[in-house]
Amino acid sequence: MSPREQEIQRRTELSETRVTKTVFPSTTNHHNTLFGGTALAWMDEVSFIAATRFCRLPLVTVSSDRIDFNHAIAAGSIVELIARVIRVGNTSLKVEVEVFVESMYSDGRERAINGVFSFVAIDAEKKPVPVLPAFPLASEV
Repeated sequence: MSPREQEIQRRTELSETRVTKTVFPSTTNHHNTLFGGTALAWMDEVSFIAATRFCRLPLVTVSSDRIDFNHAIAAGSIVELIARVIRVGNTSLKVEVEVFVESMYSDGRERAINGVFSFVAIDAEKKPVPVLPAFPLASEV
C-alpha cells in the first residue's frame, strides 16, 4: 500500500461521523413522517462534517448522487446518520450517508435512507485545492 493510500485509509477511519436525532413533530410532513427535505439537510450536514474531518479544509457541496428513501420514518422515531468517505479524488471527496431508524420503545433498527454527497475543497478565492498534501511519486521514494 502506498503512503497516499495509507493516509487515505487513516483519515477515512478518523472521519467517520455519527449523528443521532429524534423525529419531532416540527420535522414531519402531512403523513406524520420525517419530511424528505429535513432528511436531506441532515444528510448534507453529517456528510459535510465527515468530509471536513477527512481533509480539514474549507469545502462546498457540489452534488448529491442518488438518494434512496427505502422506508418512511415516523414521528417519534430515533434516527442515526452515519457518514463515511468512500472516494478521494484530487480536489474532491465522496461521502456515503446511511440513515437508520429505530423505535424508541422496541429493539431493532433498519436502514431507511442512503445517498452519496460530493464535495470540493476550496481556497480563499473559492478555487479548488488538493484534499491531501502532495505525496512523492513511487519512483522518488
